[in-house]
Amino acid sequence: MPETLWQQRPELATDEALSDRVREVHQALLEGPLAGDPSLNLALPIEIRALRRLQEWRALLLLTPWMLSRLLFPDRPPDLEIPPGWSAAARAGAEYAVLGPGMRLSLLGQAQQAHLHYHPALGHYLLQPLCLDMEPYAEAAAVFEAWNAVLRRRDQRLAQSARDCPLQREISRRELFRRLSGPARKS
Repeated sequence: MPETLWQQRPELATDEALSDRVREVHQALLEGPLAGDPSLNLALPIEIRALRRLQEWRALLLLTPWMLSRLLFPDRPPDLEIPPGWSAAARAGAEYAVLGPGMRLSLLGQAQQAHLHYHPALGHYLLQPLCLDMEPYAEAAAVFEAWNAVLRRRDQRLAQSARDCPLQREISRRELFRRLSGPARKS
């Protein structure tokens, strides 16, 4: 298999295997390359929530002492080009990078931005950082409550903008036919 191809781990086909491995890898990062980093919030655990399917991807929320992020693992190699330096061979011995190169993809009919990552135990995956400043949070529940508040505000804004959009307002039949028949003539 050419080294520039997207690498996947077949042993992670079940959700349980994926969750366990993601947790193990991030625990090893915490105890290894990130040990002693002053920006870590060690009051926060490594926790996985909301593992679900989104089209051909499995998505999960990952809380660590250094970030809250969404990880995306494809069912099959996606049609995304692996940038130079990010093949499995190039990354196998490389230092951990919090954010890899940015990539664009379409997910649920919307353009998404994510960062490519590779770990030998996980293969290639995409990461969407949701919060990189973990210092203000005393516990995991506070992080997830803050994220839920962001989602509620977004949903409220979307609902409000749909109500206020003049192009989406209903018009009366009289107004519709008046517009279709052209300008009214004066007698």
